[in-house]
Amino acid sequence: MKNNIEQSLINLIPKQGFSLGNDLVFLPDFELSFNPLFQQKVYTKREIEYCKLFNPSILRYASTWAAKEATYKAIKQIYSEALPFKKIEILREKISGRPSVHLPENLIHLNISLTISHDGDYVWAGALVKNVC
Repeated sequence: MKNNIEQSLINLIPKQGFSLGNDLVFLPDFELSFNPLFQQKVYTKREIEYCKLFNPSILRYASTWAAKEATYKAIKQIYSEALPFKKIEILREKISGRPSVHLPENLIHLNISLTISHDGDYVWAGALVKNVC
């Protein structure tokens, strides 16, 4: 009887074709923890080049970090293998342009919509991932 009920409940739950991740960064804390080792381990060359276009650049580093975290959280819901943050690349079409996510070859089947926002001391990012396979 118990197995029948559990199976019935499982069948009622729709298969989710997407996952959602978000991240909130408190800028003063991020700035205190930001250092060259963190930069080297987390950011790609193109991300660093983008962030350095701004003075001060810390807001861009924080927004890129929030976007990486949001993307990581969304992908982890559907992909169980380790995914280093440096393998999640956040790029913009132009300065302050629409952000996009570049992933390793084995994850290019994921369609990701990304949004980044900041206000005062906070940076927020949200990532919606759809598996298009």
